[in-house]
Amino acid sequence: MLPSKTLTALQSWSSVGRWTLFGTLSCMLVSVAFNTLMFGDLGPTALQRSIFSATVLPALLGIPLFLFLGMRVRGLALSNMRLGLVARTDSLTSCLNRGAFTARVTILLAQRETTATGALLMIDADNFKAINDLFGHDNGDQALAIIARSIRSVLRTGDLVGRMGGEEFAVYLPDLDYSQTEAIAERIRRSVNLAVFNPDGRQRTLSVSIGGAVFEGRASFAELFRIADQRLYKAKQTGRNRSTVVNVADLPIPSLPCSA
Repeated sequence: MLPSKTLTALQSWSSVGRWTLFGTLSCMLVSVAFNTLMFGDLGPTALQRSIFSATVLPALLGIPLFLFLGMRVRGLALSNMRLGLVARTDSLTSCLNRGAFTARVTILLAQRETTATGALLMIDADNFKAINDLFGHDNGDQALAIIARSIRSVLRTGDLVGRMGGEEFAVYLPDLDYSQTEAIAERIRRSVNLAVFNPDGRQRTLSVSIGGAVFEGRASFAELFRIADQRLYKAKQTGRNRSTVVNVADLPIPSLPCSA
C-alpha cells in the first residue's frame, strides 16, 4: 500500500492532468464549433482545413498553457496545506498546538455515539523549572521534544496529542475503557522515564505526572479537561511521576444550588 503522502501527491498530479486535458478539449470544441459556423459555406475542402486548424492550434497552445496554470494552482494548494499544518502544529514538539487540539477533540466528541468510550489525559513534566535552571532553556526545549516523542511512541493510530502550553501535554484516546486507559497512561510514564536525556554528558531521568478522565457516551471537552486536570494536580500532590485516572461516571454529581 502506498503511503498517504504519496497518494496525496498522485491525486494532485491527477488533478493537474485532468485540468490540462479538459481545458484543452474545451478550447478545441469551441474553436471547431466556431469555424464550422463561420466557414461551413466555403466548401468541404476549406471546412476540413479550418477544422484541422481549429484542432491543432488549441492543442499546441492549450496543453502547455493549462499545464502551466495547473502546476501553479497545485503549488499554491501545497503551500496553503503547509501553512495550515504550521498553523496547527507546535514547532518545538511537532504536536498539535492547544487551539488545534481543542478544536479537533471537540469535533470528535460531538460526533461520537452515545455508547462510545474514550479518555482525555493531561500530562505535565515534573520539576521542569529545575531542568531549565540547571541545564539552560535549550536543554529544557530538548527535554520537551524528548517527552513528546516518548508520548507518541506508545500511542495508537487515531490517538491525538497536543501541547497545551509550557511543559503540559494532552492526549485524546478514543474507544478505550478505564483499564485500557490506565495501561496507556502507565506506558507513557515509563516511556518518559526510559528516554535518553543527557544534557551534561550524564543520563538524567525525565518524569511526568498524568491525570486522566475516562468517559462513556457524549462528553464536553471543557468538562473532561477540568476533571483530567484535577487528577493531574492530585498526581503532583501525591509525589509526582505517577498517573491518576478516574471514570467520569463514578464521580459524584454536583448538587444544584437551591433557589431562593
